Amino acid sequence: MGEKPATTKTPRKDFGPVLARERDVAKTEAINALLIRPIAILPAKVGDPIRPFALGLWNDIRPLLKPEISVTALRKAMATYVHSRSYQIAVARSGSLRHDINGQPVEPVSDVDRLDALKKYEGFKARDGSSTLPPASPLATSASKRGAIRAHLLRRKDAPR
Repeated sequence: MGEKPATTKTPRKDFGPVLARERDVAKTEAINALLIRPIAILPAKVGDPIRPFALGLWNDIRPLLKPEISVTALRKAMATYVHSRSYQIAVARSGSLRHDINGQPVEPVSDVDRLDALKKYEGFKARDGSSTLPPASPLATSASKRGAIRAHLLRRKDAPR
């Protein structure tokens, strides 16, 4: 019989926009608090769409940083948002578009970026146990004390609670 080719499972239903939840809005509020004015690409309330950023958007956002705020604080706040599960799902959706600072679509997300986001999403699933991973290798792989401690901690993390 014919076998189906191996495919990567797409996150949730692969249609429509990804809508912001409370935690997503909290992250965007933290970003906007660092800026002299809010930026339109970020969801303002629960239920607003999460839109992938245009490439190079940092160059548009950086000048809006309040003078008393460090660039590092803005980078960390932005990283927290763009590395979130919801943002990665929005990038991984087929047909998703990148948006400028005003929230206007500018270009489609590339297949490479879409696959990268899909891998990150799969990593989220693996970390929270919704996907099965092979068991960690035994202590024999690492003879050092540091390796033994690390292996023990990783095993303990994977143990049912």
